[in-house]
This record gives sequence, structure tokens and C-alpha cells, in this order.
Amino acid sequence: MIEFPSNSHQTPGYLVLPEGPGPFPGVVAIQEWWGLVGHIKSVADRLAAEGYAVLAPDLYHGQVASEPDEARKLSMALNRAQAIAEIQAAAGYLRGLEGANGKVGVVGWCMGGGLALSTAAASDTIDAAVCFYGRPLEANDTARLQTPVLGLYGELDGGIPVSIVNDFEKQLQTAGVPHAIHIYAGAGHAFFNEDRPQAYHPEAAAEAWAQTLAWFGKHLAA
Repeated sequence: MIEFPSNSHQTPGYLVLPEGPGPFPGVVAIQEWWGLVGHIKSVADRLAAEGYAVLAPDLYHGQVASEPDEARKLSMALNRAQAIAEIQAAAGYLRGLEGANGKVGVVGWCMGGGLALSTAAASDTIDAAVCFYGRPLEANDTARLQTPVLGLYGELDGGIPVSIVNDFEKQLQTAGVPHAIHIYAGAGHAFFNEDRPQAYHPEAAAEAWAQTLAWFGKHLAA
């Protein structure tokens, strides 16, 4: 765990670096509504093993939830503008690391997926975005995107129906944003989270991980 500067305050985060001197790209890993829990840290470790410097900012600043009602309260209390600023600051921190190649992507899950998209729309310095089952942007925000977007969704996600995902894909096409959208048959919300066995879908998770690595490999190479 480290602290990095964001505007006038310090934000905690989980930093993991790849082996070797670099050059290496960076990835900001953005938490679900549970907080910076073990699942997010383990995904950061997996990304580092693939050659990325990864920083997972703790957007709740030390708070975590284990029950949906707790998580809902924390997510509703989150200042989105501050969270986006902290994600942008995390990206800047990664760019400044010794051995960095200057390219930084964002990836998020659930609440973090939506924040990944919002951060990309708010910034012209994010080189690639991956959204796991996060709420798509409104059309006016999609029009501001300059970042290649990979969207990974579950066919059976009750909170984000396929119709909304399809509308988002049309908006990306209209805006001329490089993108790929995948909807996994038989998968619901949180299909990537192995800590939630009732939601975890191993086949969809494996395919989505392969897509994520391919997307970052394409857009974050020096």
C-alpha cells in the first residue's frame, strides 16, 4: 500500500510492479462497490505478472463492505468527481514511475467499470479503457471519448440489460471511438469475481481476461 497525491490530499492505493527494469505500461485498476478488497488486489497482481505497473486506488479511503447494503451506502456516498480526479492522479503517478513507457490504461468492475468509462471521457491522457459490467455512458459523454473502449458484459445482467449495452455500442460507432463490446451468454453481473461463487462464470471470466490482455497489449505498447 502506498499514498499518492491527488489535488490537495493523499489517496491510498495498492501498487504492484512487474519484474525487470521496463519499459512497462501502467494500468489503474478500479474497485467494485465493495471497496479495495482482496479480489481487486489479486487482479492487480495478475496484471503485474503480465508486465504492467498497476495501481488500484482506494476510493473509499480505508472503508470496505461485505454486505450489499453496506456497499450500496458507500457507493452512493462516493463523490464521483473526486473519484475521477483520484483515478486521473493514479494514472499520472504510473506515468512518472522509473521505467514507465508513458502509456496508461484503466480497467474497472461494476461501479469501477462505470468510473473507468467516465475517467476516459473526462481525460485525453488515458490510452485504453476496459469496462467489466459497468454502466455505459450517457450519449453526450460517449461523444467526448478519445480513448479505445473494451466493454465486457453478461447476457443475464439484471442491472445492465443487453439493450443498454447495444445502445452504447451504437453511440461508440457514431462517435467514431475504437471499441469492442462482448456480451457473454449465460453470464450475469460480476461474472469475473471468483470471490462471489453465485455470480462467477469461469468460461466468461477466462475469455474476458484474454480480451483484456489483448486490448491492453494492442493499445499500451510503447
